[in-house]
Amino acid sequence: MRKARRYLLPLYLLLGACMPVASNDTASRAASAVESSASLPPMKSFSVPRPSVPAASNTDLARDFLDLSFALESGRPLTTFTRFEGPITVRVTGQAPVSLGPDLSRLLHRLRTEAGINVSQVGAANANITIQAVTRDDIRKALPSAACFVVPNVSSLAEYKGARNTRQTSWSQLKSRDRLAIFIPADSAPQEIRDCLHEELAQALGPLNDLYRLPDSVFNDDNVHTVLTGYDMTILRAYYDPSLRTGMSRNDVADRLPAIFARINPRGQNGAPQRLSKTPRVWIEAVQTALGPGANPAQRRNAASEALKVATAMGWTDHRRAFSHYAMGRLLQSIDPATAQDHFVLAQRYFGNRPDTALHRAYVASQLAAYAISSGRTDDALYLLTPHLDTAARHENAALLATLMMLRAEALDLAGRPTEARAVRLDSLGWARYGFGADWAVRAKLREVGSLNPARRRPGSL
Repeated sequence: MRKARRYLLPLYLLLGACMPVASNDTASRAASAVESSASLPPMKSFSVPRPSVPAASNTDLARDFLDLSFALESGRPLTTFTRFEGPITVRVTGQAPVSLGPDLSRLLHRLRTEAGINVSQVGAANANITIQAVTRDDIRKALPSAACFVVPNVSSLAEYKGARNTRQTSWSQLKSRDRLAIFIPADSAPQEIRDCLHEELAQALGPLNDLYRLPDSVFNDDNVHTVLTGYDMTILRAYYDPSLRTGMSRNDVADRLPAIFARINPRGQNGAPQRLSKTPRVWIEAVQTALGPGANPAQRRNAASEALKVATAMGWTDHRRAFSHYAMGRLLQSIDPATAQDHFVLAQRYFGNRPDTALHRAYVASQLAAYAISSGRTDDALYLLTPHLDTAARHENAALLATLMMLRAEALDLAGRPTEARAVRLDSLGWARYGFGADWAVRAKLREVGSLNPARRRPGSL
């Protein structure tokens, strides 16, 4: 199940939460342009995938594979390995938006070529996997905490409602995979729909668990990664290796994994294992309270403080410590911007320079750059933003890419380079349409980023 996006790591909707907002009568050039009746540029989309080769050692991969495959997100253990056996068929039903078809075709192609899974799209009603496009309200009524989800042994939302809370739809009772349904929000932004396709189809085919200790994976509830990574494709390739089959026990699978990973990921044979400690439930629950739905501001801050205390007590220096500082910074930015920035700096430090945390650093850089722009530190903002534009593009995150470009445009304006700023801002809009969806959301994002620029604030507005 994909948690409702924007609940966890994504920062690009909250950049101005602690910044003075420009008054309506001091609109920027960008704001004036988008408030006009002129239509926005055509939507852009990604074409050629650029996944990175996984940096993990095969020792860590084998451990991760077992923890992903033999437990549910709740922590409940699974005793039996399950997957589809034989060719897998996928069909789409409901009111599918235009973007869904191309994005699904690209994903299926990647699964065939990168993970070696025999999966194809069909129109037949007896497909193994049905992707049903429904409304966000339909999804919230069925599962309030989810943006999209996958269920075994059904083919429609109506069928799921009739079988909810029975053995039929219980993952823990599943002994084989034959028929599944994925429910995605047809009225969401194209990127949201694509992200749901990636995460839910990956879980429909493979592991059902998520692990916070994984820095480079969609099998992680922090929602940093929005498309399947090279790591994920390696896990899925192992999942469908001929030496595994449905019905195996954890020990049976564990015995075969060393040979599987030696064959499909030879570069990982000599890698030094990190052996990151397991993530305690108390930290997971604290993070979910801090950044998920349902809690008030004070409860969120207390939960973020608890998560940071646990991370410190555990002696973590990995991305989970960084994430703890990020959570604290995000929740403090509206009441204590200076302290929030300190936490973002610490988050960036703990994310380090590993290739598998590059996307994390891009998110945090957008926050730090927003502060720099608001403070009039043009050079600092450009320095922070420049390395991460390609990172956002490589990870196919249009919302983040658009935000970074909008921030860069503001920094260029502040630097007295309006022609460059105008070109970058215009280029950002096509990506914003894919990342944020509706025109009003794109315009709102432009106004939000534009409000950071101190040159556009009314005297005395601070």
